[in-house]
Amino acid sequence: MLDPVTRARLWGNPCWFAFRFNYLAKFYNVPLYGWVRRRYGLTRPEYIVVHGLGLCECATARDLSVSYGFPKNTLSRAIHNLVRRGLIERAARKDDRRSFHLRLTAQGRAVYEEALPFFVQMQDDMLRALTPIERERLSVLLAKVVLDTIAWSPPRDFIAGKWRGTAKRPSGADARGTMVAGE
Repeated sequence: MLDPVTRARLWGNPCWFAFRFNYLAKFYNVPLYGWVRRRYGLTRPEYIVVHGLGLCECATARDLSVSYGFPKNTLSRAIHNLVRRGLIERAARKDDRRSFHLRLTAQGRAVYEEALPFFVQMQDDMLRALTPIERERLSVLLAKVVLDTIAWSPPRDFIAGKWRGTAKRPSGADARGTMVAGE
């Protein structure tokens, strides 16, 4: 039997997509990145660099930052650590000396190839309730949402409190949206 909070969050939640997405992401990310930390001694940002380069062979730090949504300074530290450990290599770009092409070394490729089956298996376990056709539909629909993020994702404005200005302040909140004690 489903607990009342999860039932409400699934079926009575105006933020149904965010709940479902975050709930599933937690059950994927926490165990897998914990395993990566124990097995390889890599942080999540370090592993996403390895994973990204495993998928596309060559990228810049900016490419990785845009795709994974990590701040450039976080990825800069991760890249520095991975170069130091010999998992990736970087080469100056001819067209922009301030930017570097990043590639996996043989050691980095071995980490990627060993870890990938665990990520795939977890995904398969998570999707086992879906038929192959439903999985394909879900993939296409989520890709559509991801590709549209440029049209609706204003993180800097949101952090600054300027995002569209349409959200209503909850009753009992002050001008900044902070709940006032006792209300």
